Amino acid sequence: MSGRLVIIGTGPGKLAQTTPEARAAIAAASDFFGYGPYLDRLDLNDGQTRHASDNREELARAKAALTMAAQGRHVAVVSGGDAGVFAMAAAVCEAIEHGPQEWRTLDLEIVPGLTAMLAVAARVGAPLGHDFCAISLSDNLKPWDLIETRLAAAAGAGFVIALYNPISRARPWQLGRAFELLSGILPASTPVVFGRAAGRPDERMAIVPLNEARADMADMATCVIIGSPETRMIERPGKSPLVYAPRSASGAAR
Repeated sequence: MSGRLVIIGTGPGKLAQTTPEARAAIAAASDFFGYGPYLDRLDLNDGQTRHASDNREELARAKAALTMAAQGRHVAVVSGGDAGVFAMAAAVCEAIEHGPQEWRTLDLEIVPGLTAMLAVAARVGAPLGHDFCAISLSDNLKPWDLIETRLAAAAGAGFVIALYNPISRARPWQLGRAFELLSGILPASTPVVFGRAAGRPDERMAIVPLNEARADMADMATCVIIGSPETRMIERPGKSPLVYAPRSASGAAR
């Protein structure tokens, strides 16, 4: 019996933002591996089995899913957002590279999903309308000095920066340090977007200038988008402002 492993990005959490391709892949699988809250979002039937684990156990989860798929099961590994953006697709690939030969022969499919920075950007305008990058602030798998180097390089080059994994109970200071570092490079008026739980009932969006951005404005459900010197904000009477990056760039600071 030939096993199958599909890695699914379910989107930021709103059912309408889960793609038809992802919904079809969910309906076809027999076993689901993922972080518990992500699995809770799925409407599974009695013949489908959940295998929940902690959010910090990505590699162990990937190995368990591959082992079950190698036994002939149709296994799904579930990520919120897109599975290839700071998520489970990389963990599965890493496990395959260092695992037994039989894992390399499995039928593997990666189903893309709507990632957090795109969902947040759509709520506030077009902050990713020009060159941008995504950086995870988690220093669990890379040293903090490397993160600082990348932040400084991205800001200095004029990229809009989307920050993933901005803060947690175990990492309470990194976001504040990132704002401190970026304040030495970017104008004080640079728009910063705090987008929490985009598309879900507990969604919260806030836009502040960089000199007013604070770490306690975010949690792990927040994607933070930091503009470039050319990012603009349009005030609208009675409505939320629009933040956008012009499609053209001069490289000049405001």
